Amino acid sequence: MNIDKLISQRVKDVPPSGIRKFFDIVNEMGDAISLGVGEPDFDTPWHIREEGIYSLEKGRTVYSANAGLLELRQEICKYMKRRFNLDYSPTKQTLVTVGGSEGIDIALRILIEPGDEVLIPEPCFVSYKPCTIFAGGTPVVIPTKEENNFKLMPEELERYITPKTKILILPYPNNPTGAIMEKEDLEKIADVLRDRDIVVISDEIYAELTYGKKHVSIAEIDGMYERTIILSGFSKAYAMTGWRLGYALGPEAIISTMTKMHQFAIMCAPTTSQYAAIEAMKNGDEDVVMMRSAYDKRRRLMVDRFRAMGLSCFEPEGAFYVFPSIQKTGLSSEAFCEELLKDQKVAVVPGTAFGDYGEGFIRCSYAYSVDELKEALSRIEKFINKRI
Repeated sequence: MNIDKLISQRVKDVPPSGIRKFFDIVNEMGDAISLGVGEPDFDTPWHIREEGIYSLEKGRTVYSANAGLLELRQEICKYMKRRFNLDYSPTKQTLVTVGGSEGIDIALRILIEPGDEVLIPEPCFVSYKPCTIFAGGTPVVIPTKEENNFKLMPEELERYITPKTKILILPYPNNPTGAIMEKEDLEKIADVLRDRDIVVISDEIYAELTYGKKHVSIAEIDGMYERTIILSGFSKAYAMTGWRLGYALGPEAIISTMTKMHQFAIMCAPTTSQYAAIEAMKNGDEDVVMMRSAYDKRRRLMVDRFRAMGLSCFEPEGAFYVFPSIQKTGLSSEAFCEELLKDQKVAVVPGTAFGDYGEGFIRCSYAYSVDELKEALSRIEKFINKRI
């Protein structure tokens, strides 16, 4: 039997994540510094971990409701009202998922029919295009540009819409660029969408990590609430990556269908993680403020140092990444990262890992200690000085 022939060609044709290659090399180099991981360097705050531990001690190890613990869904809805003045029903419009990634996957799968097109602003998170393809849809990339602060421009959106367009993925605050969409930007996008049957999947996992400007959800814009699925989670804001917990909010018909798919494919999100997340929602605001303040200081350090090296570096307003241009070096993004790793033992991610429109850029995470960042930047500077 030729097993390889039995594997879906659609899945085989999707290349592996461009991020993993550099992680694997770094794991074999004992003295390398990695700025590649999009993961907070903070431990999950103790009071949140303690609640998870307590739930285990109390034997709360059974399945939860498919949609998640009701108390957690209630706290999520209170949070959305408190932070964004958005009203959602905990019983009809809220689903607890296994990380934000499951939310992306099942939102696409319950909406896509063969031939449907999904608009994806790029550079962007690595999962959108593969998940669209896995669901049988066609990803349509909309380029975003540094001169526009990597925002999705309404005229570009208009240009890429066709009769086959079903979904717009709105990935802001953005990984890898750190770009955000402000209220006036979202209103222009809403003007393009209101009279069209297009659903917005708004990935807001970095909503709490904005600097100087409060995050605005497109669901807050007039006429968009009823066509928007908000995806978020606990990984970034609360340093809970390994707890694998996210959530989806949206129209009742969509959330009930997502819950059905989640019910058959997953059953429920980890119960221990859900109890910890209740504590995060109730008492975690100060933790978020502390971590955001630390990221903000590192953000300034990274931008200032890259600019001092002579590189153009967009100033991120959200998430915890910088996306400097390395075009002055004459190297492609992939070659730059490979040579930097060999020469200075520093791992960063090529912009092309986030789509073709990431060419000429690299992504560096600043979710690391200041000492690590300073050492990595010094090594990068030595490398740059040899080339420009």
